[in-house]
Amino acid sequence: MNPDAIQIVESEPKHFGTGWISGVLSVCLGAVGLLAVLCFHYPALLTMPELRAMYPVPYVRALLFLILTASFVLGGISIYLRRSRSIGGIGILLTMIAVMFGGSSVPVDGELGNGPFLGLDWFLLNIIAFSAIFVPIEHRFPLRREQPIFREFWKTDLAYFFVSHLFVQFVTIVTLRPAMIFFDWATIPAVRTFVGGQHYVIQFVGIMIIADLTQYWVHRAFHQIPFLWRFHAIHHSAQTMDWLAGSRLHLVDIAFTRALSYLPIYLLGFAEGPLFAYIIFVSFHATFIHSNFRFEFGPLKWLFATPRFHHWHHTADLTFADKNFAVHLPFIDRLFGTYYFPRTEWPERYGVDDPGVPSSGFFAQLSYPFGRKATPTDES
Repeated sequence: MNPDAIQIVESEPKHFGTGWISGVLSVCLGAVGLLAVLCFHYPALLTMPELRAMYPVPYVRALLFLILTASFVLGGISIYLRRSRSIGGIGILLTMIAVMFGGSSVPVDGELGNGPFLGLDWFLLNIIAFSAIFVPIEHRFPLRREQPIFREFWKTDLAYFFVSHLFVQFVTIVTLRPAMIFFDWATIPAVRTFVGGQHYVIQFVGIMIIADLTQYWVHRAFHQIPFLWRFHAIHHSAQTMDWLAGSRLHLVDIAFTRALSYLPIYLLGFAEGPLFAYIIFVSFHATFIHSNFRFEFGPLKWLFATPRFHHWHHTADLTFADKNFAVHLPFIDRLFGTYYFPRTEWPERYGVDDPGVPSSGFFAQLSYPFGRKATPTDES
């Protein structure tokens, strides 16, 4: 691309009606469609064994057809509206590659094994479901109306979302396996039998309370211990809050927090059903509390963590630092003296005051904790 073309791309507006939004949507949908086609071609390598039997394949193919069609149409709209046709062209190119590899009629290839895999299907399910849920509600009930869907640094957070879901098997191994290998001696069969025999609803509530109590202290440690803060500062580097911002977590932060949170759950012997239900719940709820969603929820806001409750944990105002560590249950912060929840106010700004913490760039943030030291006084 010559310099004049680059100047055109950088100077063109990005508001509604300019073709930029349709072009970006075309690229995103085209990428999703192509990745879905690859899942059909390489299911043993790219899909989760636990999910394969649950897929309604005819409906998946119909959805894939709609995604590819939408990508092609939106790419055409972008090309028509913009002087620079690169974004729409990339979206159409991704769509055509997906069609060349089989499109919505792609066959299921290869043997289906339970060996090592990448959770590409898990990523696609989550990105489709979460964007379908949170993008409309953030558009309809936004905290900050001036905040666009494709806000600054959204690509960095999408990279975190992609990596954490793609390597779901690895994350599961490094978080659950240590509990089973190194702490099996600490289990008490009678306790495990009693806990595992309770009604699933009771077990789900028990898991949520125990996990949140554990996460509270782990989370607090990440703020107060300088070595751990180096990793957690990455999560707080987000200067814009929305549903995608919650994905910004260093891999060491994820592994350490989940491993310690799952340890008491494993030792107590909770059944797989309630545990799986909790994993789905925490995935949704952790996304929800970071969202750009202005809603008060009535009396429920005192019982469960809401976006406004958690946004105060991310404020850049050091006056309110080290508050609201609980992920689900605000009463835990009340119990340990770290509760802050004004009746109507929201934070004015987010992020960390330390300029050394990179505000974007997946690999720059991944390597940051291993460089210069960060201190809890930098936190927000």
